[in-house]
Amino acid sequence: MTRQMSGAKMIVQALIDQGVDTVFGYPGGAVLPIYDEVFQQNAIRHILVRHEQGAVHAAEGYARATGKPGVVLVTSGPGATNAVTGLTDALMDSIPLVVLTGQVPTFMIGSDAFQEADTVGITRPCTKHNWLVKETERLSGVIHEAFHVATSGRPGPVLVDIPKDVQFATGTYTPPKPSTSHYQPKLKGDMEAITELVAALEKAKKPIFYTGGGVINSGPAASQLLRELVQATGFPITSTLMGLGAYPASGENWIGMLGMHGLYEANMAMHDCDLMINIGARFDDRITGRLDAFSPKSIKAHIDIDPSSINKVIKTDIPVVGDIAHVLEDVLKVWKSRGRKTNSEAVAKWWAQIEQWKTVDCLRFTQEGKVIKPQHALARLEALTKKYDRYICTEVGQHQMWAAQYLGFEDPNRWMTSGGLGTMGYGFPASIGVQIAHPDALVINVAGEASWLMNMQEMGTAVQYRLPVKQFILNNERLGMVRQWQELLHGERYSHSWSDALPDFVKLAEAFGAKGILCSDPDDLDDAIMEMLTHDGPVIFDCLVTKHENCFPMIPSGKAHNEMLLGEADTQGVIDAKGSVLV
Repeated sequence: MTRQMSGAKMIVQALIDQGVDTVFGYPGGAVLPIYDEVFQQNAIRHILVRHEQGAVHAAEGYARATGKPGVVLVTSGPGATNAVTGLTDALMDSIPLVVLTGQVPTFMIGSDAFQEADTVGITRPCTKHNWLVKETERLSGVIHEAFHVATSGRPGPVLVDIPKDVQFATGTYTPPKPSTSHYQPKLKGDMEAITELVAALEKAKKPIFYTGGGVINSGPAASQLLRELVQATGFPITSTLMGLGAYPASGENWIGMLGMHGLYEANMAMHDCDLMINIGARFDDRITGRLDAFSPKSIKAHIDIDPSSINKVIKTDIPVVGDIAHVLEDVLKVWKSRGRKTNSEAVAKWWAQIEQWKTVDCLRFTQEGKVIKPQHALARLEALTKKYDRYICTEVGQHQMWAAQYLGFEDPNRWMTSGGLGTMGYGFPASIGVQIAHPDALVINVAGEASWLMNMQEMGTAVQYRLPVKQFILNNERLGMVRQWQELLHGERYSHSWSDALPDFVKLAEAFGAKGILCSDPDDLDDAIMEMLTHDGPVIFDCLVTKHENCFPMIPSGKAHNEMLLGEADTQGVIDAKGSVLV
């Protein structure tokens, strides 16, 4: 039913009608009418963060862990501009967000009023779509449309900018209805292209499934259909950083993450395959390496709901535009109807080659002495937590790549990381959003000390809401990935890649009213991790690790997949003295 109400009340009612249960926000003058309505209801929980960037990252964590859109409410001017990093992060990683911003009254727009900014102009490049609503009558319809756009097709962030006088004025509220939006992404793939893909599956001698975050974004059915297709064909499967968990790490066809810090066997298989089936990935530069040397002999199929991703970076031989779940369902139907055929003899030889590459043991490391290696810290974290109902977030840097390498993910929506934008400061607030969504789960943020300090103020949020998030900081007292590149590519000139003024993280935790744990001895590591896990509140775990450890494997910038640096993993005599693979 339509009914009369203020614009501020419309906003809250629209959120309730959209099934929103949590809003992350920070109040200010231009959104006080909305906050007044938030105060007068109990259907929606508001989480008061300490910074607007933290609000958006928390909403991202909530969205990735639930599959539902994250919702943010911030004020005008600096409130909106502080949200820009989070919006860009969500756009790059295809995370559905609805961000509501206050704006100065309509009659003051353009007058350089207090806390005025051109929010729509500023956020146009970093949102999927945005709106400035100048009439209260339009407000409820725009908010419903915003949820449709954020969650349909390739998910992403949207923003609705709402002047203060529009919030005070009275208008007609319209409840959500079946969408009449012009934005109706294509869900079903072209059957001719799908049949062509199946024919390629039947003939392939060296196939590989290359999967990305699009599988997870498509929903649980897509991951189940992917697993069925992999099991039925017997083909190897790899994944981008964002796609981890769509196929289980314990699955017999899993060959690990690929890309700049991916596994040797995954990168070599990508380079040598004759059929690459890209499912929900976008050929990111961290995956492709040198474009003219990327998988040079393969037929390339690409399944993606975003038509603009097709042929954007890599020319595709078999493009299929559609939702992953719908397309995989049709691929399986067609493949089964044609007799479930594969070139099994050739595929068996392909697997033999992959097994040979696996013997390089590219993640091998040696824990010795009294200093903890970061790889060892994460290997022990994996061993001690894998049986928990566990969600992992990360900051950005070496620790992020080690976490992807050494932690295994059996299910989708369990891994929250900043892939496309690489946003330091993402992981801590994201872990808060995940813990809000799953209050009884174990939520761990794997961090570097430098990244973690970027949004350290959110400890106040964690303590206020009694969220037992665990901050597992690999503290090498360095900007680890920057330092690694300076060592390998810039003559060991370590220009400003460390801080001389790091805090005592145990005292910092205690200052916020949380628990702090310090561990520097590998012999104490297991007990310290268990102390972290059994504490029923938020924890900052300061794990002092080797200062100059490098993250391998690594494809240097501008190199092909078969030109990796492998560190310690020269077990078969295939690595030269500088660590490069001998091809």
